[in-house]
Order: sequence, then structure tokens, then C-alpha cells
Amino acid sequence: MIYLDAGTTYSKVIADECIFDETFLFKKHNEKFYYVLPSNIIKSQNISPDHSCGHMANSDENEIIALAQGAKKNRQICNNAESTVLDLGSRDAKWIKFRKGKFHDMDWNTSCASSTGATVEMLLKFYNVKPEELKFNEEKFSVTCGIFGMEKIMDAISQGIKPSEAISKFVHGIAFNAWNFCKKPEKIYLSGGFCENKCFADSLKKYCEVELLGRFVLCEGLIK
Repeated sequence: MIYLDAGTTYSKVIADECIFDETFLFKKHNEKFYYVLPSNIIKSQNISPDHSCGHMANSDENEIIALAQGAKKNRQICNNAESTVLDLGSRDAKWIKFRKGKFHDMDWNTSCASSTGATVEMLLKFYNVKPEELKFNEEKFSVTCGIFGMEKIMDAISQGIKPSEAISKFVHGIAFNAWNFCKKPEKIYLSGGFCENKCFADSLKKYCEVELLGRFVLCEGLIK
């Protein structure tokens, strides 16, 4: 069986057997192989998943449903009086709120780069900054729009601020937006690629408690 969460930039795959080069192997757990790889490789190798979700796949499952099903495999989320799960990736942001393990509320932002990872990836490449160079900064840029946010970064750099510091302020702004987008919960269970961005997680912790769920929540949700 092959389970595919096909994101715009990266895809996450869980398979019952080895199907990709070890370069893309994220981990092996419970006799299953977990992969993270560029989505264009999925297209080029004509992978035919048994179940899939995501922008780059002929999906048979809605992403918000996959997120809910994957999140509910976490016992703590199901047992809490209230739990908010945020999935923040390259292209979109979506969250679900559970009360005592039952669906209560949700929202899905599919059109604004100010709250997604694609803008950060482009900035890192343009300014030749490594992700680990980003550090939590108490200051933040007000990121109401990804384009205007980049404008603030360029202005700050032209005034002598290091690119890594300027991008860190931008990431803090994204974290603040994400917390507001989720309706300011006391705790967020974070899913998606931003789980690996320490600057983002540390920025989000300024506003609420954060628990990292990793990048495979939607994939796990495809496994019945």
C-alpha cells in the first residue's frame, strides 16, 4: 500500500515497502517506510498511490478530512477538553478544533502566501540563508501580505540588518498570523513542514503552547 500527501513543493509518502532511494527516506517505523521528497519526482516516476490527498495528486481524500483522521490518532488530542491542530505547509494553512475528540470548528486558507512556507523558501534561496540561521526575534514584521512582507525585508536589509535577522522577523509575523488564524488558542498541535522550522516554532511559543506532530499527519490520516 502507498499513501501520498502530495504538497506543492514536497510530498510525503508512507509505503509498506521500499519504493524510493534512501536519500528520500525520512524514517522507518512499524515496518512502514516514510519518505519526504520533491513533488516533481512523484510526477516523473508515475507513482500510483492507493490513497492520496494534496494539490499535486488525483486525490481520493479531502485534505481537511485527512488532517482530522490523522490528528485523532493522537490519544492526547482525543482526550483533551479542547485541541487545535494547525497544518501549515508550502501553499496553504488549515486548522481543526476538537472538543473531547469530536469535531467542533475549522478553517482553511488556500490563497494567501503570507501564512505559508513558499515565501520563506524563496527568501532563503534568494538571500542564501540556511534555515538553521533563523533565530527567534522578539520583533516581528506585520505580515498582512506576502508581497508587502518581502518589501519590508528588502527595506530592512538595505538599512544594514542581516538577511537572517530580517527573515526571522518575517517568520515571527507568520507565526503571529497563524495563531490569530486559529482564533488564539492556548495550545496548538502543529503539523506540516513548519515543524522543522525552529524559528517558527519558537516564535509561535511566544503566544501559545506548541506541540510538534511532524510532517506525516495527513498521510497517517489516509491509513484506515
